[in-house]
Amino acid sequence: MDAPAGKFFKRFIDIIKSFISLLFLSPFYLIVSILIKIDSKGPIFFKQQRPGLYGKPFTLFKFRTMTNARDPNGNLLPDVERLTPLGRFLRSTSLDELPEFINVLKGDMSLVGPRPLLVKYLDRYTPEQARRHEVKPGITGWAQVNGRNAITWEEKFELDVWYVNHQSLWLDLRIIAMTIFKILKREGISPEGHATMPEFKGTKNYHG
Repeated sequence: MDAPAGKFFKRFIDIIKSFISLLFLSPFYLIVSILIKIDSKGPIFFKQQRPGLYGKPFTLFKFRTMTNARDPNGNLLPDVERLTPLGRFLRSTSLDELPEFINVLKGDMSLVGPRPLLVKYLDRYTPEQARRHEVKPGITGWAQVNGRNAITWEEKFELDVWYVNHQSLWLDLRIIAMTIFKILKREGISPEGHATMPEFKGTKNYHG
């Protein structure tokens, strides 16, 4: 999809689908927003800087699923203790990610691409792993439909780079169809024994 026409068509699809999704889901956004405010104190949206195309940071939008509860020393409690009952449901159904259609409409993200991770991970990737930033991050991606959080970081990044090397509109459509199936089955939401994916601290045995 390196050809300008392919990139233009991918962006065109992103704009149309994200606009229609935001319009169609607006009543749902309102309901979830009200429930979040009832469920716990704090903002409706979780906003965080994430690396986009070529590592350029942008502000990611999600529905908030956690509180900012801290221990007596002011440190944030573990994710599993901060996850709200509503937040657990939103995560298990992937509904917390719906506000990312805003990022797609803005052009920060695409419908399909490697998931945008944390900015602090940028200097922890191997050169090959860093290639995941050669395309825009996506709401879903090849790694999400091939294990998601049930596989290792290294396996995720290998799948991300595979997508970069093989990206096409047909592959995007296949990933979107597979995503719907995975969401319905609720597969790979969380790694075993963790509420969220553990921090990526770099690939072992790699010396840059």
